[in-house]
Amino acid sequence: MQAIDTKAKQLKRTRIHRLRLALLACVGLASAAIAHGSAPDNRADAPGLLAIQVNADKLTLAVAKVPQIYLYGNIDAGAADRFEALVRSGKVPAGSDVYLNSPGGDLHAGMALGRIFRAQSIATHLGVPRKPSRSTAPTSKVAVCMDACTLAYMGGLFRWSPTGNDRFGALPLRTQQGAAAQPADDVDAYLKELNLTAEAQYGRKIQADPGVLTGDEMINSGLANNGRLAPTVSYHMMGNAPLLTLGQSARDGQYRITLLCKPDGLTVTAYYMVGVERAHKLVARANRSYFEINNQQTLPGDRDAFRATSESVMISRPVPLSQMAQFLSARSVGAWLADRGGAVRYGFTIYLESVRNRLQSYSEACAQVGKNSPIATR
Repeated sequence: MQAIDTKAKQLKRTRIHRLRLALLACVGLASAAIAHGSAPDNRADAPGLLAIQVNADKLTLAVAKVPQIYLYGNIDAGAADRFEALVRSGKVPAGSDVYLNSPGGDLHAGMALGRIFRAQSIATHLGVPRKPSRSTAPTSKVAVCMDACTLAYMGGLFRWSPTGNDRFGALPLRTQQGAAAQPADDVDAYLKELNLTAEAQYGRKIQADPGVLTGDEMINSGLANNGRLAPTVSYHMMGNAPLLTLGQSARDGQYRITLLCKPDGLTVTAYYMVGVERAHKLVARANRSYFEINNQQTLPGDRDAFRATSESVMISRPVPLSQMAQFLSARSVGAWLADRGGAVRYGFTIYLESVRNRLQSYSEACAQVGKNSPIATR
């Protein structure tokens, strides 16, 4: 009887051991999938289909703060539906980073992806997917985005310009349906929907060249914004004093610079809107501040020249009217805090080329105010 009990116990222990091994194997497979950054149902590796790799591991989220999604291969007709399913499931939350590497494909699918990107405030980049740790196959480190991929890219709310040897093609002039080419009415309507018509024309003007745009060309035209939306400018009278407000929304916060023009001079004030807690931390770390015109330091100030107010770091300076033209004709204006050695700084730069024409009326109004200023007539 004791022998039978012993045998039964041994069988039971064997079954438990096998069950534990099976569970460990399952855990190992799941851990491997997470470590590689993509779960099996997040990919479509069939030939001719756009593949999707979702990286949402702890390291990625600690560094990037948001998931990194890689889309690579041909953009097929069903690509947008598969991506939207991941959005609905919560695997691709709003504000994620999407990295594109595609020679093109279905233009309408590219536009459908772009619409999803814009609706979800997604940031678009060029980039190649992570190589699985066990893979020994050679992979290219150069990302390309051509044809339909460029339309998907343009849907990004924040669009990073290509770096290194990555290649971005000019926007397509014509849509393709089967063997017949049709005018790009759908493409133009899509770009108008994204408020990118002027930028698109820039890309098409140089399409006679093989159609590959440099990072500088994309930034200068507005095709890429590197984490910053187009600046805004408004001008109104504050009593008898003209007030100009430059603003910009960026991924790391809101920027604003105001110029108040009076007969005795100009007051320039910058607001780096980063939230109450961070604003106080930045002010506590810094011991000096300065403005920049065309990336050159000007108007330096010590600790009395900046402070935390509400949700912003505020930097303010009086400026002679004689220096007004420097601000209004500049390619860029910035405001910064820095530590004693200047090795670490916090702040922003607003690039003004896209609002150049709208600065003219303010300049004329301010010049009129300054005609009777003793400073201006010296």
